[in-house]
Amino acid sequence: MAEELGKIEKPEVKDFEEGRKLYFVPLAYCGKDAPVEYVEKYHKYWEQVEKQLADLEAKLGKITRIYHEMVPAAGEEGGKVVNELNPQSYQIIKSRLDTGAQLEALEENDLITELMDWSRCLSLGLQNQKVINLIYELYLEVSKKRNEQIVKKIKDTLQANEIGVLFMMEGHQITFPPDIQLFYVAPPALDELKRWLRDQQTRPEKE
Repeated sequence: MAEELGKIEKPEVKDFEEGRKLYFVPLAYCGKDAPVEYVEKYHKYWEQVEKQLADLEAKLGKITRIYHEMVPAAGEEGGKVVNELNPQSYQIIKSRLDTGAQLEALEENDLITELMDWSRCLSLGLQNQKVINLIYELYLEVSKKRNEQIVKKIKDTLQANEIGVLFMMEGHQITFPPDIQLFYVAPPALDELKRWLRDQQTRPEKE
């Protein structure tokens, strides 16, 4: 069975000398109007991600394949998409592209747009439960197809003994074959970001 990312334990370097490796980096986004407090934590998070990736590369080898959610194009075109989505993850990616890593087209455009459309439907505040259930089933169906497509793409492009990095939001429920060794990149600032977001969600209730 594939191993769930959420259940990965901190690995010993000696256990990962050979085989395909994939670093999973949880994506964090920042809007133009984000509060200063969040922006500070956001930048701190990405600085720590860069440090952890650099440490992993120093121990296990350089990243050769790069994957980023919501990116259906490879190479320079894909880099432009990443930069528009998240300039911070792009900076980390660009430094690896400059040293020979390859940015792969992770997604299929039709699956992304269908998933986004069903998600928008669910956020409209629908009233009929039958309609809600139907849309939710369709959302889950395309979400599953998207996850399978992502796994297939990584499985087909990450070659023997290569190291890849995947930038993706948490909560995706993706599993990978056991021959791909997974490393979860979770610097301390990730918990700070999550705590801040939880506090913002519960603040209206407290007030």
